[in-house]
Amino acid sequence: MSSSVQEAIQVLHVDDEPDFQDLTEGFLEREDEQFSVVVASGATEALGIIDNDKPDCVVSDFDMPRVDGLEFLRMIRIKYPQLPVVFFTSQDRETIIGSAIAVGPTSYVKKEATAEQYEFLAEQIRSTM
Repeated sequence: MSSSVQEAIQVLHVDDEPDFQDLTEGFLEREDEQFSVVVASGATEALGIIDNDKPDCVVSDFDMPRVDGLEFLRMIRIKYPQLPVVFFTSQDRETIIGSAIAVGPTSYVKKEATAEQYEFLAEQIRSTM
């Protein structure tokens, strides 16, 4: 899933909430025609997708069952240290940054179902390219 100026920006969105999966995929693909979003409902599924066809950017929730966002980020950093990861979560920024700073998320966006937050998310994804 590598990108170039002409190709799509491949985004892997990892979230266990189907409503946010649909909202995020729909908004990002409407926001920028270069975005192509693949959805995974958890870390295990997402790692399989990354291993098969590495995306340009991962957008991940933090509070997920079984493997949370922090552990997922650790797994990504082991095999793909340069892969941009944006946390898109309802968790408080200080909580996320405090526990994740050493692992190195690329960015953080507060998860809210507002046009402004999705626009900000799109900007954060573009800035990782």
